[in-house]
Amino acid sequence: MRRTALILVAATCLTLTACNGAPADQPSQAVAPAAASAATMDEAAPLAVSTSSASMAGTCQAQIGDAAAQRLVERCLAVSPATHPPCNAQNTCEIIQGEIDRACALYGPDETKPKECAA
Repeated sequence: MRRTALILVAATCLTLTACNGAPADQPSQAVAPAAASAATMDEAAPLAVSTSSASMAGTCQAQIGDAAAQRLVERCLAVSPATHPPCNAQNTCEIIQGEIDRACALYGPDETKPKECAA
């Protein structure tokens, strides 16, 4: 019984040491950089998630209009083998066209490319 208790205490100490466990009254040093990082992210967050008209100017819809952007998205979806392709009118037209170009380049010289590659 004494040996089991000693092994459990040793295992607990090793686990706490490996996890950089600190006493409750002394915060771990790893907390400070994480807090600083979170503050930096909070400052940048409004820019990244802004849905104002200024941020919409970079969308494909804003660049070429709704109908043309939708046609580009449909071409992208038709040729892209990606499971989550960037075929979304909220992306820039360059990103969507880049995915079309990438997908069409996957076809070999002896293979017939889809008609969407030629458009």
